[in-house]
Amino acid sequence: MAGNSQRRGATRREGSKKGATAGSGGQKRKGLQGKGPTPPARQRPNHPATRRPARDTAPASARSTSAPGARRRTSGGNEYVAGRNPVAEALAAGVPAKALYVAIRIESDERVRQSITLATDRGIPLMEATKPDLDRLSQGAVHQGLVLQVPPHDYAHPADLLDDASRSGEPTLIVALDGVTDPRNLGAVVRSVAAFGGHGVIVPERRAAGMTASAWKTSAGAAARVRVAHARNLTRTLIELKQVGCFVAGLDAGGDVPLPGLELATAPLVLVAGSEGKGLSRLVRETCDVIASIPMASGTESLNAGVAAGIALYEVARQRAH
Repeated sequence: MAGNSQRRGATRREGSKKGATAGSGGQKRKGLQGKGPTPPARQRPNHPATRRPARDTAPASARSTSAPGARRRTSGGNEYVAGRNPVAEALAAGVPAKALYVAIRIESDERVRQSITLATDRGIPLMEATKPDLDRLSQGAVHQGLVLQVPPHDYAHPADLLDDASRSGEPTLIVALDGVTDPRNLGAVVRSVAAFGGHGVIVPERRAAGMTASAWKTSAGAAARVRVAHARNLTRTLIELKQVGCFVAGLDAGGDVPLPGLELATAPLVLVAGSEGKGLSRLVRETCDVIASIPMASGTESLNAGVAAGIALYEVARQRAH
């Protein structure tokens, strides 16, 4: 009321902090200016990109080098083999491993003892883990108290396979897989490449089988001697191999020539096997210099990539030996 306006403290003095003001007087101008553009991920201290190895974030010009080892890449992440039988078989097959996780107070049987003995002999760390930890590592799969951590595979560059062939003094012999998604087929191909003197295997980076523990087991140890290379684009990689003097022969039931009559067998050669269901993709087929077919009895529709590549490698090795 009007009478109260004369009371001490009833009205605010001019310039006091409280109450509405005509303007900020420029005091908040800095807050309106912003902080500038968002910096790249690798320059932000808490972003995952800053914690990646330097080779992953280096420019392509810095990564490209003539040293074969410098062009290798690893797959996405660790793999976990769960279960007493799978773990024991993986260790017996020599699958690379980073650690063996064993449940606390596990009931020991022959497979558990075998796994622990193999891991100890190979210097693989033994880690005690609780059941919730093992459930998490195995992503809910039945682990029976054993989980084996397998590191990502160290993939080569396709050019590394050419280097290996050059050092061997033999004409290049490489197998490329087009759309093969079963790692056991990949393992079988790796084993055949080792058996018949091949120089490596090329697989696409995407939508294709990789060197998992299953592929290692199927290769029966050959994966330690035969390099597997990643191709970002298989068609482009085949074109580049042709540009350096290799011939490309696709394997397909409806081929132009029978495999025993393949005249390119003694030349630098890349054999391409497709998936059992779809066969060679259109672009890959068009890139091939020739399509070779494996003679089969009537009524047999197709062979899987592992069998087809093994037969083709044998025939190439046979012709080169004569």
